[in-house]
Amino acid sequence: MIKILIVDDEQIEREGMEAILNRAFPDLIVEQANNGNRAVELAASFKPDLVLMDIQMPGMNGLEAVEQILADFPHIKFIMVTAYDTFNYVQSALKLGAKDYILKPSKVSEIRATVGKVLNEIENEREQQAASSLQREMMQKTLALVETDVVTQLLFDHVHEVHLNMLIEMLDIQSTSQVFVMNVIVPEGMEHLYSRIKEKVRKTKSGWMGALYDGQLPIIIFRNGQSFRAQATSLARDILFEVTKEQKSGWFIGIGDDCNSLEKIRQSYQEAIIASSNKTLPVKYRFYQDIPVLNETGSWQQAKYLKKDLTDHIRLGQWDQIKSNLSHLIQAYEMEGIEIQQAQQYVLESLWSIWSIISDLGIGAATPIYHYQASNYRQLRFETANLLAEMKESYDQHYTSLEADTIYRIKQFIMENSQQNISLETLSNKVGLSPIYISKMFKEKLGINYIDFLTECRIEKAKKMLAEPDKSIKEITIEVGYHEPNYFSKVFKKMCNVTPREYRKTLLGIKD
Repeated sequence: MIKILIVDDEQIEREGMEAILNRAFPDLIVEQANNGNRAVELAASFKPDLVLMDIQMPGMNGLEAVEQILADFPHIKFIMVTAYDTFNYVQSALKLGAKDYILKPSKVSEIRATVGKVLNEIENEREQQAASSLQREMMQKTLALVETDVVTQLLFDHVHEVHLNMLIEMLDIQSTSQVFVMNVIVPEGMEHLYSRIKEKVRKTKSGWMGALYDGQLPIIIFRNGQSFRAQATSLARDILFEVTKEQKSGWFIGIGDDCNSLEKIRQSYQEAIIASSNKTLPVKYRFYQDIPVLNETGSWQQAKYLKKDLTDHIRLGQWDQIKSNLSHLIQAYEMEGIEIQQAQQYVLESLWSIWSIISDLGIGAATPIYHYQASNYRQLRFETANLLAEMKESYDQHYTSLEADTIYRIKQFIMENSQQNISLETLSNKVGLSPIYISKMFKEKLGINYIDFLTECRIEKAKKMLAEPDKSIKEITIEVGYHEPNYFSKVFKKMCNVTPREYRKTLLGIKD
């Protein structure tokens, strides 16, 4: 409802005006003030949308009241009420921002017309504000989806520089010269705290959050001028302080080394995974660079050999060879007398390497985590064999259930629904495959990133719509799946080397 404040030192004038307004606009909420000082007070408490202000009043006159109210509430609109002999005051009021004036005396029809015009303006502004608010909300949701997908693709595939550069600009990231990855281990049942972690990261204006997958949450952090350790420690402590309010146990953060480009970000991610593998430490976060390094003993050589051929063994499905290599590695640790707790950590790092490779292939295997601290090497061999068997089972199930027409189904879905906010998770739910695999498969089979394909679909639709002169750029923006015309124009220009308006002019043969 719209609120109106009637200000006049004559009660009969106020009552008469209210009666006219109530008959003409029955949904209004009306208050009265008998002088300028009272009008200023009610502007703060009643918060009117429109004020009908008499000019000549004792004490603070109407012009002074308008000026004072506008200083604190610039959105309030004014209609001045005056007699013929004070018309020069009206000009001053209009300069202050008054929308119109009503002469004393005036016909009821003239009052209705003048007030009605301003009421329509207020209604239109409210609708525009609501639409803008909705667009901002939709834009934030879109950016959140893009941010999550970009992190996934940076860590497991790649992302087109168009989207990467725009996201950096629109999310107000402070620096891109050096980056590193943090891996947050999220305890089971605490997934609802994702939004709180995201808020902590967003406030720094230096990080992107990935998707929470299998109890792990990757975060890409852009260096912000602090030292690497100071920046990472500060954010890790902020996150842990927030989440441990609800549950103290189970949380852990691994921090990979910083690198000088996004091209090397996967290395930092692998380091963050390894750093987060041992949650038995007294602290709740650990830097990869703080992990003790094995001496170049037999076990060190064994671990190096295992990791060297791991990718080929997994791609070829040579799980017996992987199992044999792991067994030899454990045996080497035992023969060298390495403490069982330290050995379990080293073996877990090898299991994480295996998990990382099959995740890159798009296989949604459970994260290998020891559920207890082994007390001897026999227990370590047994539990390691179980974890390896679980990953092999996920590997086998994946390749037996994969449908040959998956790519076709994904392409069709994107083309038919490109106006929607399609994320990797959306596609994952559609075809029943992991987001990581879809990202890899798209690039390997089609030579293009799925975000690029989605963008191409949207831009092609936009080109066709630009041939329709009756459609505005804003309408086209919404219809093709964007929520902010400026962002749409930037994407269009990146893809077509001209703005949508320039493209339309060329298409329709319009000359400047």
